[in-house]
Amino acid sequence: MNEEIQKYTEYCLNCPVKPCSNKGCPLNNDIPAFIKYVKEGNVKEAYKILSKTTVLGSICGRICPHMKQCEGSCVRGIKGEPVKIGEIEAYVFDEALKNKWYKEIEKTDKLEGKSIAIIGGGPAGLTCASFLARNGAKVVIFERTNHLGGILEHGIPEFRLEKEILENTLKSILNEEIYDISVEYEKELGKNLFLDELESKYDAIFLGIGANIPTKMNIEGEELSGVFGGNSILESGEHPSYNGKKVAVIGGGNVAMDCARTIKRLGAKEVFVIYRRAEEQMPAERKEIEEAKEEGIEFLFQNNIVKIIGKDKVEKIECIKTELVQKDGETRKVPVNIEGSNYILDMDYIVMAVGSSPESNIINQLGLELDKWGYIKVDENKRTSNSKIYAGGDVAADKGTVAWAARAGRDAAYSIIENLKNPD
Repeated sequence: MNEEIQKYTEYCLNCPVKPCSNKGCPLNNDIPAFIKYVKEGNVKEAYKILSKTTVLGSICGRICPHMKQCEGSCVRGIKGEPVKIGEIEAYVFDEALKNKWYKEIEKTDKLEGKSIAIIGGGPAGLTCASFLARNGAKVVIFERTNHLGGILEHGIPEFRLEKEILENTLKSILNEEIYDISVEYEKELGKNLFLDELESKYDAIFLGIGANIPTKMNIEGEELSGVFGGNSILESGEHPSYNGKKVAVIGGGNVAMDCARTIKRLGAKEVFVIYRRAEEQMPAERKEIEEAKEEGIEFLFQNNIVKIIGKDKVEKIECIKTELVQKDGETRKVPVNIEGSNYILDMDYIVMAVGSSPESNIINQLGLELDKWGYIKVDENKRTSNSKIYAGGDVAADKGTVAWAARAGRDAAYSIIENLKNPD
C-alpha cells in the first residue's frame, strides 16, 4: 500500500450522510465506502465499488475540478483541508488497470441480442458504451478521428493527463476479452455516417459528439491573423512559434488554463490570462490557477478585452477594467465595464477560450429538436425527440466537465437498457 494514500484514507471520517458523494460527485461515486476498503488494504474491493458508477477513475482522479465537486463538499474541508479524494480514486484505478481487475467486472444478459451505435468516442460515449456492453449489448463506437478519447485525447495537455493513463483506460473500457465493443474510426456525421442508415441497423443510438466550435466574442479585430479558438488549438495541436512573443488568453475556465500553460511551455515570452470577473469566480480548478501562476503566467482579473488592433495580424489589444455589480435576478455579481478605464497592450497572439458550441452545420441536419441555444434537446432520460436516439455531454448542454459528461453517458445507458427491456 502506498504510504501517502494510506495516510489520506485515515483522514476520512466515513460520513454516513456522504456529502462528497451525494452533493459533490457528478457520478455519485460511493466515496466513503471505497475509501474505507482502501484504508483496510482491500484496494480490489474499493475498485469494485467505484466501477459500479464510473469507468474513468484514473482520469477523473487527476483532472476533475475536485474543489468544486467532491472535495469541495468534504466535511473535513469545513475547518481544514478536505480528504484528497481525487488522489485516492486515481490510485485505486491505477492499481485496477495494472492488475487488469476490469476483466472481472460482472456482466448481465439484459441486452443480449441488441445492437447499439455510439457516435463519438469521448467521455460520454465511452461511458455509455461500457455500461451497455457490461449488460450484454453489442456496441459499435463511431469516432470522427483516428483515436478514441475525445477531449481526453485532443484537448487535455499531457502534463495534466499522461497518454499512457488514457491508453490503459481505453483498454479497460473496450475490455476486448469480455465485451462486444468495436470501433470504426474516421466516421463523421453528415459525411460518411448518416443517422437514417444507423436507425435501420441498430436498436438505439447515442450521440456524444461534443461541442467543439469556439465561441466568438464578436469584437472588432477578431478576424485578424493570430486569433485562435482555445478548443481548436488544443485539439489540433497546431501552434505558431511563440518564441519571444506575447500571448493573451481570454477566459477563466480549465480550457483557458490549459491553453495558457501549454503556450508558456512552448516558449512564449509572456502569457496573460484576461478574465472579466474576480479570481474567486473563476470556473477553473484552483490548483490549475495556482500552478499557472507558479509557471509565470500573469492574470488580469476584472479586465475585459474590447478590441483587437492590427492591419493584417494581431498587434495590440484594447482592454477595459470591470466592476462587479449585483443585478436583480442574477445569482452572482455581473461584470460591468468601467467607463474611461480603457488601456492598450502590445500583443502577438490571442486565444479565445470563452466557451464552445455544437457544430451547427451537423446538428441542424439531424432532424432532432434543438433548444434555443442550438443544443440537442433531451428529456430527463437523455432521450431526444426521436425515441430511438439519445444524447449527452456537451452536445446536449450538460455541465462541461469530464465527470458530468460521463454521468450523461451512464444515464443514457441506463435509459436505453430500460427502454429496450420495456419498450413503450
